[in-house]
Amino acid sequence: MAEITAQMVKQLRAATNAGVLECKKALTAVDGDFDAAVELLRKKGLSAAAKKASRDTKDGLIGVYVHPGSKMAGMAEVACETDFVARTEEFQQLAYDIAMHIVATRPEYVSREDIPADVVEKEMAIYREQMAASGKPEHIIDRIVEGKIDKWYSEVCLLEQPFVKDNDITIEDLLKKHIASLGENIKVNRFARLEIGG
Repeated sequence: MAEITAQMVKQLRAATNAGVLECKKALTAVDGDFDAAVELLRKKGLSAAAKKASRDTKDGLIGVYVHPGSKMAGMAEVACETDFVARTEEFQQLAYDIAMHIVATRPEYVSREDIPADVVEKEMAIYREQMAASGKPEHIIDRIVEGKIDKWYSEVCLLEQPFVKDNDITIEDLLKKHIASLGENIKVNRFARLEIGG
């Protein structure tokens, strides 16, 4: 059994934003293996975020980002449960980052649930037509079309886009990370992107 030092707990806390006690428990559970402890805490954080997902988000703020030169701007309505969390520096930075991301990536919808069915059907029809002459069997074409639709979702849906400041996570992952660290449900309700001449 490896000895869990205060330094190990401090490093894990810095890497995950988890509480001291949670870090110590995680390190103990995995016999001091730092990477395994990070993974364990991430899983706990995601499950904690999932539990909070049904809670009402009646507070929040509007994150605003104006690109240098003032030719483009983004606004995001980011909701949380209390004004206490909405006033924190971490939440305000999150709202700002999401607004900046919107300017950079031009999403069209918050999530795939927001896309009208006829728009999805039109995209699928285009992909099917592209594959029609390929000579591939129907079940293979279905899988290819499904893959293309998933890729399209990751381009047009804010929550599924890779975060511009860290391409290893999506906006949805970013929200879950902050749900875990702030202890409240967080949602992006809507957004707007403005561009001169756009």
